[in-house]
Amino acid sequence: MSERAADTETPRVAGTKPFYVEAQRGDKYFWCSCGRSQRQPFCDGSHQGSGLRPVPYLSAADGEELLFCGCKQTRTPPFCDGSHNNLPGAYREDDPDSASNRRIALREPADSPVVPLDGGCYVFRSVGAAAQIRGSLRYQLLIGEVLGARHQSQFYLEVQGDESPVICFPDCHVVLFVFRGAGVARIGRVAVDVEADEGVYVRPGETLSLVPSPGGKLCVYLSICPQAGSLRWADRHTEFFDHGFPDRVARMDADQRNAMGSRYFQLLVDKRMGSTIATQFIGHIPLSKAEPHRHLYEEALLLLRGTGCLWTENWRAMVGPGDVMFLPRKQLHSLQCLSADGMDVVGLIHPGDNPSINY
Repeated sequence: MSERAADTETPRVAGTKPFYVEAQRGDKYFWCSCGRSQRQPFCDGSHQGSGLRPVPYLSAADGEELLFCGCKQTRTPPFCDGSHNNLPGAYREDDPDSASNRRIALREPADSPVVPLDGGCYVFRSVGAAAQIRGSLRYQLLIGEVLGARHQSQFYLEVQGDESPVICFPDCHVVLFVFRGAGVARIGRVAVDVEADEGVYVRPGETLSLVPSPGGKLCVYLSICPQAGSLRWADRHTEFFDHGFPDRVARMDADQRNAMGSRYFQLLVDKRMGSTIATQFIGHIPLSKAEPHRHLYEEALLLLRGTGCLWTENWRAMVGPGDVMFLPRKQLHSLQCLSADGMDVVGLIHPGDNPSINY
């Protein structure tokens, strides 16, 4: 094959961000796969003479939100899969000392543990916040409908001494992250050992209790999708454990990392474990400030290690270990790492299964 012929078989990068489109039922699109079209992201016939063809898509719902791939490297055409993040120069950083950024005011903590930013975005500082107590369990609501969330709830749990009361959500997926300590998570009749930096998944209808190691405290962030206004209790464990999904503990594994420019993340709890609507990941952010961007999913971010700053259009807030950041769908934001060694975060996104997709 000649060099000229080979060039016609290779898609051109038309853009390093996906194209957002809000479709109506019955709308039909022909996505440009060659990258040569002048009406991106759609075909204008420029592929003629190449081996590349447009990809059709027919919308099945009013108000359907679509992100059409702009870099033409996606493995899920016609939609973005995050591949643009690893193109040279595509994952851009932002200058925190630019003139426009210097005008963004720092929101200082007040009496409330919630530090509000723009568009319903906020930082929740759980340390010292009021908590409820039930038996050996101390817990507090961090994310939920009363705080503006629409798709997920999140609670911070501390268990010390005896086994916790039994929790059960018949119609919800429950995803945990072990923040500190070690112990056992009882899921129905199955007990699994857990320790810090691990994710745990509980299927709808299964019962859950937590047992800390002797003399220790087990600290856990528990997410519920779809959202629930409060924890729900069961008198006792049931025998039910869905053996169709036997693996319930996700551990950090450097071989499973996915690069996003100079950042990386690893999926922990996702559809491979049976979690079809919520995805948990752990990520590392080097000393940097990301370019402001948006997501189509609702996101909760827990800062594990390091310090940083969360930016929105008009406000920013400092964040430290144990703080939770809530990001509504389509809210413009940027997370800056201030630690020389970088910072580690755990995210829970819903609805969605790919934390690398942004626009």
